[in-house]
Amino acid sequence: MAETWLSQEAYDRLSEELETLKTEGREHISAEIETARAHGDLKENAEYHSAKEEQGKMEARIRQLESLLRDARIGQPQDTDEVRPGLVVALDVDGDEETYLVGSREDHHDEFDILSADSPMGRAVLGRKTGDTVSFETPAGMTLSVTVQDIRTP
Repeated sequence: MAETWLSQEAYDRLSEELETLKTEGREHISAEIETARAHGDLKENAEYHSAKEEQGKMEARIRQLESLLRDARIGQPQDTDEVRPGLVVALDVDGDEETYLVGSREDHHDEFDILSADSPMGRAVLGRKTGDTVSFETPAGMTLSVTVQDIRTP
């Protein structure tokens, strides 16, 4: 997996989400499970099973956020010689110019769409320099050609 760069705003937002899930979220789901458990036979108790499923999803999100925040780099790289997470890249994608912030889908940017470094196109352009052309296969099986037009900080 490529390194993950997050803006300070995204880091703060995700840290707040994590804290809320670990406190209020866990308290809320625990209360729901206890209420559902009081309704009787657990084998046929849809409320109980639904609450347990929600608990599992919430715990998975907690683990995801903990890992992301532990390993993330905050800010943006200053070296713009090659495409890396945290930088803005202008691409010619089969004749269409598109500009992206290379990063995590957890990061939001008002000006740029996010190009996940783990996506097929993201993996294809990582490490490339201005002027480099590379082809990649889309999930639908099409082969697209991409030329790096520009690399810069946001």
